[in-house]
Amino acid sequence: MKKGIHPEYHDVVFYDVGAKHMFLTRSTVKPKDTIEYEGKEYPVVRLDISSASHPFFTGQQKFVDTLGRVQRFQNKFGGKYFAGGDGKKKDSKSRK
Repeated sequence: MKKGIHPEYHDVVFYDVGAKHMFLTRSTVKPKDTIEYEGKEYPVVRLDISSASHPFFTGQQKFVDTLGRVQRFQNKFGGKYFAGGDGKKKDSKSRK
């Protein structure tokens, strides 16, 4: 293996903030925050979703709206986006 071309590979704790679940693995990421895990201090990467909180793995449906996307969408369209239509797009050119 050539020296100086590979990233540093070290222990890192990944922390799922939604499920409050931590797991230790090795990674090349370089986080600045640290956390104590099993009596030792490790760099930590905070996650919104992991296998501990994802509906596919948990079998439970959980609504995650981290940035208020649904609220912005409803404000933009005023709740009228899906109302009052048959769902078909109207074409400006009429075909006969």
